[in-house]
Amino acid sequence: MSSEPRHQALRLRKKHDPGGHERPVARDGERLVRAQSLRQAIMAGIIAIAVFAVMWSMLTATVGRVFPWMTMLLGVLIGLAVRRAGQGLDWRFPATAALLAFVGSVLAKIVIAAGTTAGEFDTSTIAVLRAVTTMTWPVFFAEAMTAVDWVFAAVAAGFAAFLASRRLNRREYQALRIWQEKGHREKNGDEPCE
Repeated sequence: MSSEPRHQALRLRKKHDPGGHERPVARDGERLVRAQSLRQAIMAGIIAIAVFAVMWSMLTATVGRVFPWMTMLLGVLIGLAVRRAGQGLDWRFPATAALLAFVGSVLAKIVIAAGTTAGEFDTSTIAVLRAVTTMTWPVFFAEAMTAVDWVFAAVAAGFAAFLASRRLNRREYQALRIWQEKGHREKNGDEPCE
């Protein structure tokens, strides 16, 4: 008999076969931590807000209706953008994504209100946004921002926070834990590990 295992055509590959993977080391975890970038996460979130606000404004102008639930889609987009660009592992990335989603929801609603007002006065959205004064904001928040808009903004922030953290596979998680334990041992004066 042959010592090699028989390969069956209809059998799935075993991902967790013992001995098939080398053990992660602390350097792998350090590489994961160094790959984080809060600046890139913020930039990706701002770009997602700008693109979403323009697309939502165009959809509202085309259909003639405002869909307030679209802010939840903004939360998903910001969460995915922050995850992809920031590659964050700690609490700063979900908090940043939640803040960006909440502020982005309000800004997008401002752009929608400006676009609707521009359509009524036969002018451009940019002209309406330039004409905004300090006396305009209380009217906007009293009339255009309803309680539903605030709820949807909060839900969008929750979606963004949930989706913002980097998803680690088993090997990456082990490498991160080894790196964290190494740092903890060195801080406490114990012998360093590999």
